[in-house]
Amino acid sequence: MKADSVHRLSAEELSAATGEPIDRLHHFQSLKLIDPGADGWFGRHDVERVRLIQFLERRQIPLDAIAHAEQEEEILSSVMEFLFADGFGPTYSLAEAAGIAGLDADLVRRLIDVANVSDELLDQHDVRMLREAKAALEAGLPEAALVQLVRTYADAQTRVAEAEVHLFHFYVHERLKAAGSSGRKLRRSGRSVRERLLPVSDQLLRYFHRRAMMRAVREDMLLHLDSGSPLPAQTNRHVQLRLAIVFLDMSSYTPITEVMGDAVAARIVERFSELVHETAARSDGRIVDRIGDAFLLVFPDPRVAITSALEIERRAAAEPQFPAVRGAVHWGDVLYQAGGYVGGSLNTASRVATQATPHQILATAAARNEAGPLAGIIFTPLGKRRLKGLTEDVDLFEVHPDNVQRGERARDPVCGMEMAPDQVAATLVVNGKQLAFCCPKCLRLFLDAPQTAGG
Repeated sequence: MKADSVHRLSAEELSAATGEPIDRLHHFQSLKLIDPGADGWFGRHDVERVRLIQFLERRQIPLDAIAHAEQEEEILSSVMEFLFADGFGPTYSLAEAAGIAGLDADLVRRLIDVANVSDELLDQHDVRMLREAKAALEAGLPEAALVQLVRTYADAQTRVAEAEVHLFHFYVHERLKAAGSSGRKLRRSGRSVRERLLPVSDQLLRYFHRRAMMRAVREDMLLHLDSGSPLPAQTNRHVQLRLAIVFLDMSSYTPITEVMGDAVAARIVERFSELVHETAARSDGRIVDRIGDAFLLVFPDPRVAITSALEIERRAAAEPQFPAVRGAVHWGDVLYQAGGYVGGSLNTASRVATQATPHQILATAAARNEAGPLAGIIFTPLGKRRLKGLTEDVDLFEVHPDNVQRGERARDPVCGMEMAPDQVAATLVVNGKQLAFCCPKCLRLFLDAPQTAGG
């Protein structure tokens, strides 16, 4: 950590800066969590250390546990070293930062809020971001678009950073501990790996941003050249697009989670995610959101949306052990907002998806009519359905290939897992019907309470 000789604080000033009573600061000092140094003065690093302690205590971590972790693993020192490797520069109030960047203070407040910046004082990195925002405005980007762009950057990079930190912790830090590293040795080993990984992460981010930009620019060409389609409706804050919307999920995810546990369910979702990503990438589709086992995708037209949904369902059904997939396809208008989509069409697609049974892909009349005839695909009318939350009935079609051939599969009556014959772990004949189970645990649960089984 670089020396912090510029910002010298008395105990009273440290208390004012952090909101901690002086007696608490003395307690932190006795636990060796902060150190005034030989001259008795605190520094900016102590302000940040106190803020870290406050963060941990808000998360219900006892102070003695924090002190023990600092003694054993130098947890606070390690985090401080990473977060403030360049030392401490000047800080600014919001008004001061707005003046330096040449932006209106109200706009700066909006940008700071959507960027998830919570500190009362801003630093040189925040000012640099605001200056870049000013350059974007001068280049012609409207304020509303700038705010959406900043929110998109912040949300996306939050997810990236969480993945980097969590994966480093579980796959590097914990393995170093398991190998016998502790204390200063663990800190040095972790720092060595982190220093090698950070440049790699930076290059990977640049690579994937470039690839994503190439794809986005190709899609944007369609808005310039597709004279057969109406131009997107546009307001000061939103752009309206017409897209095919697909909802997909697994029909037995909840019982699998309850019976098999989170770790098994996570592996299944990971495989499902691979199938969805691979198929969508080949079909100009984009995954907009994922919650648990449910995926929301958008496609440029319902033809590729329908064929992609059927392909994902087919590939899932070919897995040796896997829950049945179901889904829905709708065609309609959506509002583009901050990297995502909102609007009634998404609600319609979501409600239709709840009507799908295992292995079933449903399409609305809007998607079916826009898709037209599709070679090798049959649309079976299901009539109108009254769906919760929608004022008008929705005309639905079941979509399936005309030559579908599925291998013999059994379904576990407890967890709902579907299996190829060679994946059945146990069988049981009940009332003349043979039941198949994916594992001994499901068999035991069935024998304990056969009346509660879902089969």
